[in-house]
Amino acid sequence: MSRRAVIYTRMSKDREGAGLGVDRQRQECADLADRLGWNVLAHHSDNDLSAYSGKPRPGYRALLADLEQGRADAVVVWHTDRLHRRPVELEQYIDICDPRGVITQTVKAGPLDLATPSGRMVARMLGSAGRYEVEHMIERQQAAKLQAATSGRWKGGRRPFGYEADGVTIREREAAEIRRATNDLLAGMSLHSIARDWNGRGVTTSTGGPWKPSEARKLLARPRNAGLMEHRGEVIGQAQWPAIVDESLWQAVRALLGDESRRTTTGNARRWLGGGLYLCGVCGSHLRATTAGTGGRGTVAAYRCEEGGHVVRRCEPLDDFVQALTVERLSRPDAVDLGRTTAIEDTSSVHVERLAVQARLDELIDHFAAGNITGKQLERGTSSLRAHLDDLDERLAAAAGASALDGVTGSAAADVWPTLDLSRRRAIVDTIMTVTVHRTRRGRPPGWRAGESYFDPRGIEITWRTT
Repeated sequence: MSRRAVIYTRMSKDREGAGLGVDRQRQECADLADRLGWNVLAHHSDNDLSAYSGKPRPGYRALLADLEQGRADAVVVWHTDRLHRRPVELEQYIDICDPRGVITQTVKAGPLDLATPSGRMVARMLGSAGRYEVEHMIERQQAAKLQAATSGRWKGGRRPFGYEADGVTIREREAAEIRRATNDLLAGMSLHSIARDWNGRGVTTSTGGPWKPSEARKLLARPRNAGLMEHRGEVIGQAQWPAIVDESLWQAVRALLGDESRRTTTGNARRWLGGGLYLCGVCGSHLRATTAGTGGRGTVAAYRCEEGGHVVRRCEPLDDFVQALTVERLSRPDAVDLGRTTAIEDTSSVHVERLAVQARLDELIDHFAAGNITGKQLERGTSSLRAHLDDLDERLAAAAGASALDGVTGSAAADVWPTLDLSRRRAIVDTIMTVTVHRTRRGRPPGWRAGESYFDPRGIEITWRTT
């Protein structure tokens, strides 16, 4: 009896991405259908997709739709495990095939008789065996990965960015990008900016795709960069591959990205000049960068008094105003005399070291919370680390403002200012002036025309610091 047949093929992992496995399955299924005298109406396939994971299989769903709607009354597959790896799916398949008299033929396991109790029993036994095989394979893989992890060996998988396909040899061009991005992140650059920079310069992921901020976050936070082995989210020791960045830098990145911010930027305070610097003209508290409504047209970044919102002012025009005054002041001949002149160390490395020490302190507290160390061990460790933090804070305090103006005064100020990072600009503003934001009258200033942006500087008080 001639039947209307549908061929179904599936392959769990197609490492080459060429679909050769499903092509071979299809050819052998077509040969079997020809021997049976069946007319093949369609072919549905799920390549590089597991039947065990429970993820939707579009090809399999299309197969079931053909059977449910009566377009086909026979199925040809290479083996029963191409159809199902989970008993729950097998039961659904039986419920569809049994009342419709659908016949299932396999190339390797013969016919699958779902019309009789004994045939259904055999099908269920084959399904259970398939599930056992997958679970046993997963167990072996996990054991092998744990053994590889404890010995510091690469566990295999997709080529990691920064390394060759062996997972051990550094690919220097990509490693240089990791080092550069690590330094940029610690200097205050957002993950959005890092991803945008990479995409703009044609730097791709290890699979050749564009970068997203979330992918940049995962890359820069991974222990592999510091030559450390990770297993199931925990660092368990040194790895056999060389590090791309120093462990202290990686610890600093981890501390920065592990902040409450599990976001793609390092926060408004790092994006805007005056967060924590500008003062409220009502209560004297600092202003914080946040957002404010625009009368039904969305929100904009705005400074707000942290003690009750006494004043609210948009970030961008206020920062532009302050920066213009700063550059003008730095351009004057006497600007070289502003601030202290004692030579102080570059504090960028001190900031990085402080982040790394704070990360170790946080990790120590986590170990105590998990019961891995005793209270005495926690006390001894925190005492040492907090003393280190205090020393670093003293060095930062001593350096504050001392060398902020070095190289930025005189006629070149206007050219140098755009090249400075945000932390340097903040240090300069804090060194030469105090910015106080007062309340202003509501409404537009005289002469304002609809559609124009405006900024009223009359509520901004600048107090210049003296030498």
